[in-house]
Amino acid sequence: MSCCGVSRMARLSYIHKITTLWEHRMGEDNRATGRCLCGSVRYQCEGNLGPAHYCHCEDCRRCTGSINIAVRVEACSFLIIAGSPRGFTKQADSGNLLTRYFCPECGSPLYTVSPVHPDVLYVKAGTLDDPRLVQPRRQNWMQSRVSWTTIDRALPGSPKNPEARA
Repeated sequence: MSCCGVSRMARLSYIHKITTLWEHRMGEDNRATGRCLCGSVRYQCEGNLGPAHYCHCEDCRRCTGSINIAVRVEACSFLIIAGSPRGFTKQADSGNLLTRYFCPECGSPLYTVSPVHPDVLYVKAGTLDDPRLVQPRRQNWMQSRVSWTTIDRALPGSPKNPEARA
């Protein structure tokens, strides 16, 4: 099946050399951009981002090392513009096969796809260049939620990393 005149797999694997400065322009031209930690893999999403949700399932917790916030994106609007992410496919608790893509250099999780929903993918919210675009609307897999996913507002905090203590 094709979307935007290009097959989904061709669209996801398309590599384009960057010739201009990388910048986030969601407000100007309705484009969201993102990248992995080391910057080797970069992507863009044309159009509006879909709804975001917290996922408490064990697979998301293990692949991110924490709680996952996923943002639904139309597959035809998603484009890899630098690098070549690597995928890992596993059957999820739902019974569906999920392929989770990550940077082969730094290991950052980037997005997830499922053959059950071929027209969408789920971008990891923390990889967006402007994470303020994300406002989760719901939580999924609450039966797998762990107690530390709620941050106690009474915990001490600091604006940056606290000074090392002897």
